[in-house]
Amino acid sequence: MENKSHAFWAGLFTISLGLAVVLILFWFNRDHSERVPYDLIATTNVTGLANDASVRYRGLGVGRVESIKFDPTNAGQIIIRVMVNRGTPVTHSTYGSLSFQGVTGIAFVQLDDTGDDKRPLATSPKNVARLPLNPGLLEQLQKRGEVLLREMELVAQHVDKLTDEQTRDQLLAMAKSIQVTADAARPALEQLPHTIDKLDRTLDSTTQLMIAMGKDNGPLVRNLNKVGQAADDINRAVQTVSDRVADDTLPRLNALSDDVRAATRSFNRATDSLGSNPRSFLFGNPTPEPGPGETGFKWPNSRSSAQP
Repeated sequence: MENKSHAFWAGLFTISLGLAVVLILFWFNRDHSERVPYDLIATTNVTGLANDASVRYRGLGVGRVESIKFDPTNAGQIIIRVMVNRGTPVTHSTYGSLSFQGVTGIAFVQLDDTGDDKRPLATSPKNVARLPLNPGLLEQLQKRGEVLLREMELVAQHVDKLTDEQTRDQLLAMAKSIQVTADAARPALEQLPHTIDKLDRTLDSTTQLMIAMGKDNGPLVRNLNKVGQAADDINRAVQTVSDRVADDTLPRLNALSDDVRAATRSFNRATDSLGSNPRSFLFGNPTPEPGPGETGFKWPNSRSSAQP
């Protein structure tokens, strides 16, 4: 009886320990995040998306896909219920799209925001807010596949035109012409290094000449100093001549001018005298009568004494 009782309690302990381990694992594996629901409205394909798929907001995991079902009120429309962590910045301009994990083909929901309306979007289990599900990259490529195929056909047609026989002949002729031009230019190209060396030597000589000319005791500075000294000598000579003209020549010219004016007045008086008495040119000027107080002066007779 004691062995049976011991075995019973041992089995019961083992079962209890196993149940406790299972409960602990279930508790730690359970997601305890507080999440709120959102409905993504899709009008396009949702290939690769499944329940419990990841939901990311700009690359950060913020929740899981709860369910995928058709919209009973709008045929062809799909409603994707996602549970998002509370506190995720979902606004009125937030939208969803499908992205794929590598090359596995497993899709997940990528949430993003245009930033046009930053008001928080309120939601609750009774009144679930809706977000648009925009086409993903793969679906955009599928829609544009026809246009891409047409453009590829046009490119192929242009390539066919470039590879016809006439075009090939023209390309060969162009290549031959380029080869002939290259052969003709080869001697000039061979002389190009020597020309560059000469040019370098010329530039070096020019640089040395400019350095020599720029020195304080260089030939250019010395010549400029000589030119400046010559200009100073000329200025001093001109100043000397100006001083002499002002101190000597001008006074003489003024005296000569006075003499000329006096001679002119004398000539004018002689001319006037000759005009009034032409005999004076032969006999000279008559002796003037003596005036009062002079020898030989006679008073004229008065008119009363001249009467009888």
